[in-house]
Amino acid sequence: MHITDIRAIRDRDVSASKVLASNEISPDGVECELNNLKGFVEVLEARNSALDSPYCPSCVYGIDFSGAKKAGTKIWIATATIVRDTLKIEDCLQAKDLPSSATEREQCLGALRHFISTQKACVFGLDFPFGLPSILVEANSWEEFIRSFSNRYLGPEEFRDTCWVAAGNRELRRDTDKVSRTPFSPYNRRLYRQTYYGIHDVLAPLVREQLVYVLPMQKALPGRPWLFEVCPASTLQQMGLRLTYKGGSKANSAARAHVLEGVEATGTMFIQTSALRSRILDDQYGDALDSVIAAFTTFGALRNLAHSSVPRTDAYALEGYVYV
Repeated sequence: MHITDIRAIRDRDVSASKVLASNEISPDGVECELNNLKGFVEVLEARNSALDSPYCPSCVYGIDFSGAKKAGTKIWIATATIVRDTLKIEDCLQAKDLPSSATEREQCLGALRHFISTQKACVFGLDFPFGLPSILVEANSWEEFIRSFSNRYLGPEEFRDTCWVAAGNRELRRDTDKVSRTPFSPYNRRLYRQTYYGIHDVLAPLVREQLVYVLPMQKALPGRPWLFEVCPASTLQQMGLRLTYKGGSKANSAARAHVLEGVEATGTMFIQTSALRSRILDDQYGDALDSVIAAFTTFGALRNLAHSSVPRTDAYALEGYVYV
């Protein structure tokens, strides 16, 4: 189901009781030495090639994520289909418009989880950190860390404080953050809620229930949605399009238009209608545009899987990887 279909059924009562249930999981009691990363290179190498078969997702979603209380109005989702090696953006809407969603964070994130889990031949790009610097990961693997996340951190403030103290009152960054030049540490005061709620309410339940494949830490196979961590700010910086486009001024509006035109100029993405273009550009907070950039970045990552692979390092296998 595409988001364009959702507009016609948004008032329908969609049963998602299983997916919307509590996120709590039982503690596994797993502890490990922080430097015990032996074998991670081999694990990542085995899972690095997602295109072992002719299968390839046919649709792409870009999600500009938020951990705000009114997440339903802050999270935007761009939906697109792949047409002859080009990405066609077909819709862009707020998460509150998903079936069974709402403005409030808890219900919104439950609806988002359910939506992701039902898109079988699709790939999603989400712009929140999928992990932490390795020194802060007290688990034997990335998947173990994700599965135990809810038991290790009981709330966003505890998450940030625990990371801060364990890091020696510093903001550490993952290797992928340094390479991709992401703006913040995963537990930075501007990002920690996004990281916490993204992992706690979306990623961990989906991984625990084996409803998705998360690249490159898990091998991607047909039958489940594929998830990529992306960072629109890093993508735009790499393209020389890092402008101040969030705001209601004429200059901000012009910057949003310039960014969108710059992305379309690559020849690999286009907006389906002028009305959709206006909706994307009229969002003065830039969240709608960020979701489109997330979709564009995800499409690029998907295309590159057939030609190159993620560098096989211990850090990426444990901390996660940002596709730009």
